[in-house]
Amino acid sequence: MVQETTTTEKAKNVKSSDGHDNIIEVKNLKQYFPISSGVLFQRKVGDVKAVDNVSFNIRRGETLGLVGESGCGKSTTGRSILQLNSPTEGEILFNGENIAGWSTGKMRPLRRQMQLIFQDPYSSLNPRMNCGSIIGEPLIVHGLTKSRNEYRERIAHLLEIVGLNPFMADRYPHEFSGGQRQRIGIARAIAVNPSFIVCDEPVSALDVSIQAQVINLMEDLQEQFDLTYLFIAHDLSVVRHISDRIVVMYLGHIMEIADRVELYDNPLHPYTQALLSAIPIPDPVIEAKRDRIVLEGDVPSPSDPPAGCVFHTRCPIAVDDCKMEVPELKEVKPDHWVACIKAEGY
Repeated sequence: MVQETTTTEKAKNVKSSDGHDNIIEVKNLKQYFPISSGVLFQRKVGDVKAVDNVSFNIRRGETLGLVGESGCGKSTTGRSILQLNSPTEGEILFNGENIAGWSTGKMRPLRRQMQLIFQDPYSSLNPRMNCGSIIGEPLIVHGLTKSRNEYRERIAHLLEIVGLNPFMADRYPHEFSGGQRQRIGIARAIAVNPSFIVCDEPVSALDVSIQAQVINLMEDLQEQFDLTYLFIAHDLSVVRHISDRIVVMYLGHIMEIADRVELYDNPLHPYTQALLSAIPIPDPVIEAKRDRIVLEGDVPSPSDPPAGCVFHTRCPIAVDDCKMEVPELKEVKPDHWVACIKAEGY
């Protein structure tokens, strides 16, 4: 208990170079997956560069949105932070301590503090386990209850917190709707009282009306339990609603980081501008008059990314220098970072 208290006190005093209280700092993260060929796939022929030299921080108590096209490396980034994938290179600081490359055994005590909400509520729950057992499994793994009665009371309390009836504990996943299943997944994630949760597109498989309910639930839980979220999504409207700051990714690289209001009102990277122009506006008059940025071509393969800026093959304002120079992520305004040689103030 003394050691745990000391660790907690140390975490409260973790400050990065930007002066903020950070729970997560990602520095030059690379996540490559080898491509093998030949008999029994014994010969390496290349790498899939899912995440390539990514750096950002997550402040304690905030929600950091992570957006981009499918396959850009969003989920891989989240899984690397949780050490579900061992990073190829880089540092991942959790409460000031570099956990990159830690073994499963060494990571086990940290699993209580770092949790994951999965994208698909239909495949992320074990169909052979009832709702109570799914939520209660982490309690058993980490030894958080001392008796059978305490175990059942804790499960009932968690079900109430996420808006489900405690009597549902004996039901199996197939007896629940998609929204209810995701609430079970959320209950499982908060069962061990974590401080940081990676939300991997938690509402993308749900109806729009249910999405709003789940998002509101997550915001209430964040306030109630002082949680920090990395919210991964491709729906920019949802990200704008729940996030404090937003990171935009493309082909394993970060294009822009900014406060949500600043990003939507003043996007500086051409890729961010194209993403935001694709958001439909409910007013048909405004929608008909506005100009949309349509990107040409396809997203390049992460196994063979373009030289220089990875976005230059589709960028409407690219110049020759973009083909040779890898743009550095720079702070062009207070707390507004852009990786583009033509961005304002670069």
